[in-house]
Amino acid sequence: MKIGIESNLLRSLFRNVYFINGTAYAGKSTMVKLLSEKYDGICCGENYHEPLMDAVDEIRQPNLSYIRQLKDWQAFVSRTPQEYAAWIEGCSEEAADLELLMLIRHTASGRRVFVDTNLSPGLLREISDYRHVLFMLAPQEISVNRFFEREDREKQFIYQVLLQSADREKAFENYRECLRAVNSEAQIRAFAESGFYCIYREEARSVSDTLALVEKHFGLDLDR
Repeated sequence: MKIGIESNLLRSLFRNVYFINGTAYAGKSTMVKLLSEKYDGICCGENYHEPLMDAVDEIRQPNLSYIRQLKDWQAFVSRTPQEYAAWIEGCSEEAADLELLMLIRHTASGRRVFVDTNLSPGLLREISDYRHVLFMLAPQEISVNRFFEREDREKQFIYQVLLQSADREKAFENYRECLRAVNSEAQIRAFAESGFYCIYREEARSVSDTLALVEKHFGLDLDR
């Protein structure tokens, strides 16, 4: 473990931590929010490691430092799909220690912690167990085509950057290809074959029904 803590100790510390990873627009953030409200838990939403970003430097964490050094947002959206996907993967790897440190802090409260995480299946296998991890997966085209439907501040900012591109149509198509690279069929397959429980997005299934599936997997339905 990079942060110098053995996996067995982290497993013990994280006995009340519930991890949800997966693809975009699969319902991860919604579930984390609803669970934390229902069970008086701590909600660790997307990018919950932000408070520790001051500790990041461009030598050790070049991907996490990319935005700080960015002088032109058009350069951000005009990267190739391969460059964009590699950056996302690099950010996830570099942020892993920050995520773990934040979670260690939260465990001191004694409350349940619900996490919208980017930690890899391999790392989750080291620090947690089957009943505390699940993956939520959406079809690639839903992850891509509905990406900007949320009122997420960062997503809406990128949307405005794309609108201001010289060739708007080309810019949007390139960014959609970037999203396809991040939410690739290979990535979906890797999650599905990870050995962890997966919930696939179904349009006919309600949010409350999805929540019930999540609760059952985590064993939270036994608390009722």
